[in-house]
Amino acid sequence: MTHSANSAGRQGEATLDRIAWIRLSSVTLPLATPISDAKVLTGRQKPMTEVAFLFVEVETEQGHQGVGFGYSKRAGGPAQFAHAKEIADELIGEDPSDIGRLWTKLVWAGASVGRSGVATQAIAAVDVALWDLKAKRAGLPLAKLLGAHRDSVRCYNTSGGFLHAPVEEVLENASASLAGGIGGIKIKVGHPDSKQDLRRLTAVREHIGDDVPLMVDANQQWDRPTAQRMGRAMEDFGLVWIEEPLDAYDTQGHAALAASLDTPVATGEMLASVAEHYELIRGNAADIIQPDAPRIGGITQFLKLAALAEHHNLQLAPHFAMEIHLHLAAAYPIEPWVEHFDWLEPLFDERLTISDGRMHVPARPGLGVTISEQARAWTRATHEAGVRP
Repeated sequence: MTHSANSAGRQGEATLDRIAWIRLSSVTLPLATPISDAKVLTGRQKPMTEVAFLFVEVETEQGHQGVGFGYSKRAGGPAQFAHAKEIADELIGEDPSDIGRLWTKLVWAGASVGRSGVATQAIAAVDVALWDLKAKRAGLPLAKLLGAHRDSVRCYNTSGGFLHAPVEEVLENASASLAGGIGGIKIKVGHPDSKQDLRRLTAVREHIGDDVPLMVDANQQWDRPTAQRMGRAMEDFGLVWIEEPLDAYDTQGHAALAASLDTPVATGEMLASVAEHYELIRGNAADIIQPDAPRIGGITQFLKLAALAEHHNLQLAPHFAMEIHLHLAAAYPIEPWVEHFDWLEPLFDERLTISDGRMHVPARPGLGVTISEQARAWTRATHEAGVRP
């Protein structure tokens, strides 16, 4: 195989393997029920009916394989696939172990479109695949490769508490989640009628009892005065956190709110880079930080952010994508939370084990997931680079 002069100049006798082949797949996951949160009720978005995924499969000359994925809700999936398609050739002939260098190489390959958003979200799927490959080659679960602090992580359910569901359904979903071993319940708030939020929250707290961890999520739909009023009104519910009470980029507003409430403030899921999260951390704008590895550029970037968060003694509760975030949360020194969504289960052959309020790191190497035949059937486009060994 011919390798570029640039690659050869960076590789020596320590390079034991090279990337030979990459396949990108654009997969659209249909949701059984249209999903509505506060963004829908305020008219900013339409109900969500599907989630777009970018899957990346990597194989080396020696036959080692890795799989990674990223996603986009409502819009952006085709753009992620298109960007990944443009830069995929940059990896052929490279050492798959040099993940940090390869992340930088891919960023510079598409530098004109920036270092956040769609560009780095496309890179994220590649980055996750390379970490999966590295852990598989080592014969270790990814959490163990990174250096786990625990073999299971506290978990809470979100998918049963959306605003489109009547309160009776939310209560049934909460009971089912707790019976299935999940440790906490999160419900959506941000209804235009704040009394409706408080009625739903009261019903859920009375239903699950005072000892079950309970969180709420306003999805950025409150202004500062409303967030202050609702935050004070919710103090007596013993919430683990109030999530995204304000616009994701309102650092000053979040900081003021966090300083004024006993209930912790959590945010960060919508930020698209480590730099954006750094502004949040520097401004003391969150008690609990909620990064999303596929949104900020993958595992390489997540680890940088985790180091910053630990330095500031922040709690961690990664957003969505539990198949990835379970491993990253397990490697975080301060006891974290991981979010349970069952939406992604049809995409994989394996299931994660949940019991006693915790999600357990699988013994399988890497992420511990393989792409299902159903995911293959939902594939809308593919692209290959290199030659499969």
